[in-house]
Amino acid sequence: MSSDNQSFTRVSDEQWQAIMHNDSSYDNFFIYAVKSTGIFCRPSCKSRLPNQENVLVFKNAEQALSKGFRACKRCKPEGLQIPDEDWVVQITDYIDEHYAQPLTLEVLANICHGSPFHLQRTFKRIKNMTPVEYIQMVRIEHAKDLLKATDKSIGEIGKRIGLSNTPYFITLFKKKIGLTPLQYRKHLKRESFGEESDDGTK
Repeated sequence: MSSDNQSFTRVSDEQWQAIMHNDSSYDNFFIYAVKSTGIFCRPSCKSRLPNQENVLVFKNAEQALSKGFRACKRCKPEGLQIPDEDWVVQITDYIDEHYAQPLTLEVLANICHGSPFHLQRTFKRIKNMTPVEYIQMVRIEHAKDLLKATDKSIGEIGKRIGLSNTPYFITLFKKKIGLTPLQYRKHLKRESFGEESDDGTK
């Protein structure tokens, strides 16, 4: 990564207006990167508008790449396109960090700069599961940790992992684990006391 601290600037009012209005006439003058996503775009990119305070401006793609930013999958700044595998890593990293927030295919597509259809197809091809299935897996794993490490109620744990609908959380948990959250917690407590569980395991 380059140590040149002068390769980027904060976004000016004129540049911000160009980004807000997807003005393609500015595409040959600058690109912008978003600190929260690690992605850089053309001003004309149709992806969701970022928070202005997270935007940095570069003269070209090479400068953005040197600072560790990755090219947008949607607008392909200066003809660059990241491999599908790297794009899926971006998506899974985002899910891993934001699993407690409302996440849908459309939200992920906007944040990761791609179409919902392409996101679904590419993610499933590489991960052998859909984005929604991955979100569910991450949430259930965090629920298991909370059931083991805390005495919080089932409803509170559901809220903490992004599933505020308690009946749905219970149903999904049982579908994935084979036990309800309460049964799973009791199972863990039996194990902690060294008692034999119903299936004969310790």
